[in-house]
Amino acid sequence: MIRRRRWLAGLAAAIAAAGLGLAATAQPAAAATGIKVSGTQILEGNGNPFVMRGVNHAHTWYADRFSSLADIKALGANTVRVVLSTGDRWTKNDAADVSRVIAECKRLKLICVLEAHDTTGYGEDAAATTLAKAADYWISVKSALDGQENYVVLNIGNEPYGNTNASGWIADTKNAITRLRAAGFAHALMVDAPNWGQDWQFIMRDNAASVFAADTQKNTIFSIHMYGVFDTAAEITDYVGRFQTAGLPLVIGEFGFNHSDGNPDEDTILATAQARGIGYLGWSWSGNGGGVEYLDMVTGFNPAQLTTWGQRIFNGANGIKSTAREATIYGGGTTTPPTTPPTTPPTTPPTTPPTTGGCTATYAVTGSWGSGFQGAVTVTAGASAIRGWTVTWTWPSGQQFTNSWNATVTTSGSAVTARNMSYNGALAARANTSWGFTASYTGTNTAPAVTCTAA
Repeated sequence: MIRRRRWLAGLAAAIAAAGLGLAATAQPAAAATGIKVSGTQILEGNGNPFVMRGVNHAHTWYADRFSSLADIKALGANTVRVVLSTGDRWTKNDAADVSRVIAECKRLKLICVLEAHDTTGYGEDAAATTLAKAADYWISVKSALDGQENYVVLNIGNEPYGNTNASGWIADTKNAITRLRAAGFAHALMVDAPNWGQDWQFIMRDNAASVFAADTQKNTIFSIHMYGVFDTAAEITDYVGRFQTAGLPLVIGEFGFNHSDGNPDEDTILATAQARGIGYLGWSWSGNGGGVEYLDMVTGFNPAQLTTWGQRIFNGANGIKSTAREATIYGGGTTTPPTTPPTTPPTTPPTTPPTTGGCTATYAVTGSWGSGFQGAVTVTAGASAIRGWTVTWTWPSGQQFTNSWNATVTTSGSAVTARNMSYNGALAARANTSWGFTASYTGTNTAPAVTCTAA
């Protein structure tokens, strides 16, 4: 991100011409070890859902700023994306250094996303290397990664294509995944989009299902970088919504509050990620150059000097401090993730049924796109504390779930039953918790009448 160019020529035509291309649905990664994909969700090795809330840190250029990892954790992050070098462009981060980074992440109880940065802008930046070389790098440091599957996600290559011959991303990404699996990697893998990460040609979006299918462990996470291409709410919600409708896992691996190629809509990025239960990792902690110094979250690596961007991502609405939940794999137990109401009102009024069995439930549509929509259900205890809850309804218009989070949901035809998770069943009197979902519909998206029964 320190050196970055974005080309927007032809963007409108590409948006108009692109099709869905995301027909396949991801399946749980039964063979995976540690962090794994289940539909659109990311699960910890113990099976608990995990939503990334963190930032990027340019470790390979600032190895002397190792204390930054602790500073990032202290401000509330549960994940850090660490910039590494394959040695093809910058000094290689060898196995010993990778082990050191992982050990520090584990000490701080952070999930560690490790990314190879040398691939940035391949095909357009002559200094960039290939995804094949990135795969070589991960294989060369495998000794540091073995046994760390509960704590580490491998982001194969940062922004591995620019805008030149970007369709080459498809075969190269599949080949890199295949090689890493053949080499014995059981980690969750993350793949960045081409077009300098912004996918304005929709190459990743329209080929994500086939890339996912190429992973024998079905444990690949897709990462979109949101800068000037994503300067409207419609572009953000549509892009995220298509992955969720397709049942494919997506995170926002980089984004900022401003950029030389346009002004990203960071408020919608944060609100959409929170409402739909997907991860985000802001760029970047400190040390930016090349004209994008404004993307520093702290001045001079000093955590006491938050910049405007730092204040926004850590302390603002839907920011890290109010939404991050530490990974339960570190032994902290299961706690209800903090939630922040969407910054835009529901598109349909909530429906509140009569009190029954000591709790009530409200259903609201909080966003929609094409033939898909996102909803939220809030469960509220009555005058007495409850130990658990069950929400039921019957879809009136043939709606179908594509994903859900913070509840165990089963369906039988149009009948829906949602039960609490281990961490959000017990509610004090008048207390509430929320769970969310995405679904598809045809025709009229009529809201159902919901019933809540307490245990």
